[in-house]
Amino acid sequence: MNELPMSSMSTHPLSRRTMLQGAGVGASALLLAACSSAPSAAPTAAVDRSEKQKSLRFDSRDTYRNTTGEDYPLLEKFTEASGISVTYSSAVSDDNVYYSKVKNQLKMGQDIGADASVLSDWMAARWIRLGYVQEIERKRITNFENIRLQFQDASYDPGRRASLPWRSGFTGVAWNKEELPEGLTSVSDLWDPSLSGKVGVMSAMRDTLGLIMLDAGVDIEGKDWGDAEFSNAVNTLRTQVSSGQVRSIKGNQYKEDLKSGKTIAAIARVGDVMQINAEAGDKWGFAIPEKGGVLWSDVVVIPIGSTHRSNAEDFINFYYDRSNAVKVAAATSFISPVDVRQPEIGTIPQELSRNLMIFPSEATFATTKTFRTLSQGEEQRYGAQYQTVLLAGA
Repeated sequence: MNELPMSSMSTHPLSRRTMLQGAGVGASALLLAACSSAPSAAPTAAVDRSEKQKSLRFDSRDTYRNTTGEDYPLLEKFTEASGISVTYSSAVSDDNVYYSKVKNQLKMGQDIGADASVLSDWMAARWIRLGYVQEIERKRITNFENIRLQFQDASYDPGRRASLPWRSGFTGVAWNKEELPEGLTSVSDLWDPSLSGKVGVMSAMRDTLGLIMLDAGVDIEGKDWGDAEFSNAVNTLRTQVSSGQVRSIKGNQYKEDLKSGKTIAAIARVGDVMQINAEAGDKWGFAIPEKGGVLWSDVVVIPIGSTHRSNAEDFINFYYDRSNAVKVAAATSFISPVDVRQPEIGTIPQELSRNLMIFPSEATFATTKTFRTLSQGEEQRYGAQYQTVLLAGA
């Protein structure tokens, strides 16, 4: 069992993100995803006015707001060094909700107000497929070589021409240590009859079904699986929901069920477990299942209508500096795409630098898989299938 020692957990309050606020929102979001289609003609990138306009707006998630505190005033440091003022927006609380607000402007090639947007990798793949992002001028990303090799490429964006890695984390199983002192080692452990009605499941499709597929021996990164394997995972979850084994399927609120005791075990993100342990005591354990956990990633893209592309590139490059990257990871407890090394790692407390969920070793990464990029047809079919389970678990 790849259990995270609770003594090594960060005490920084955080949450991975509010992806889906309950099954109702999750269902509507997936329906929106199923309705996406390619435009008749790709829009044209906006003219870059960065040379004369030293500003940018960065749309991200509230849990990544790591740049304004007294300990890590990196936004101010960037502005002092570059002369570029930054408006940091927490506009991306949910990928599909954000997309629904800006998709019409993107389709027309208009400015959505953001010069860079942080998205889940699967949403970034959609934007790239639809022609809604600008190509990144890689010569401006002088710190690209600092990125871990595994994040330097993506199947949906070979060579990282239109997206750049931003934050990552692990999804596995969590449990109440007082109720389950021996812990959990697999997703199958969640289906034990003794846990009937006490299991929480995340509504994020790739996290939950990714873990279930891994438990069934499916390599979710590979191309040797399709409709049959996905349907089997859906049916497994449907059975556990209909039998009452799973109490409910929720977005970020699954954490509250763990805290209140409504559930004592769950499919969970390690960052969320860190948060509730920081808030309510060291009561919950987390493990990457023996058959593998899910590695998720968020990336940053430059929307097609952005008029400050170069400013955005300079901002991203600033955070790829190792001395800055280590501070961000320590402050937020999310995995940095940057391969942080000595002496930078020595500048933060050992309880953080030795935490393999924040600064993973290659061996830790090897215990996880990333859900492969879906084709447009798969995204529509699988989203519709999963929607029926979300409704059943509402």
